[in-house]
Amino acid sequence: MEEIGQPLKKESVPIITVDVVVLTLDQGQLQVLLQRRPYAPFVGVWALPGGFVHMDEDQDTLAAIQRVLRDKTGASGLYVEQLATYSGGNRDPRGWSVSVAYMAILPKADLHIAQSPDIALVDTANLPDLAFDHAAILKDGLARLRGKGAYSTLPAMLLPKEFTLSELQAAYEVALGEKLDTSVFRRKVADFEFLEKTGENRSGTSKRPARLYRLKETMQTFERTLGRSF
Repeated sequence: MEEIGQPLKKESVPIITVDVVVLTLDQGQLQVLLQRRPYAPFVGVWALPGGFVHMDEDQDTLAAIQRVLRDKTGASGLYVEQLATYSGGNRDPRGWSVSVAYMAILPKADLHIAQSPDIALVDTANLPDLAFDHAAILKDGLARLRGKGAYSTLPAMLLPKEFTLSELQAAYEVALGEKLDTSVFRRKVADFEFLEKTGENRSGTSKRPARLYRLKETMQTFERTLGRSF
């Protein structure tokens, strides 16, 4: 039996990585960022962005995932929250592994990904097979967005900083996976007071220009939900 403080055997040191579910919105479709693995295991298979924790560089796993996001998306300062920890001896053929997974949500315009056949934004409704246990991680990320999105401003992170109420409702409908009654949704938005007018309008095809809004705070939660079925 190993005692506390006893040096670890080489074979007992786990593989420590971070992975991230990067979600964005494009033409009404929720999309996730995937990359094709260039190395074994699972060479050529699509996977979530991620990488090893650099113990000599990363202060913690949050710093590690922020580094990964800068490298993979070209974005910094985006909204990130920890999703869950995944571990075990069966998730990676190389050995017993631990992955701390995060979720990042941002507007597509903030993504600066390389033009490559090995990195892509993919509709979450039409996913390929994924390496490791990344399908389970992505499923948990989508569940987090759907659950937490009903009582927070999380779906609004999919939009640019300024948006119309129609765009906000569309983002919530995609995130929650349900249609929302426009009058009820707008009444709740007004009651929760998490938006402020920008003083600008967006011209469109309708007779009246649509007012532009922005969030008062980056992340807020509500006592009640914006979803129809809650």
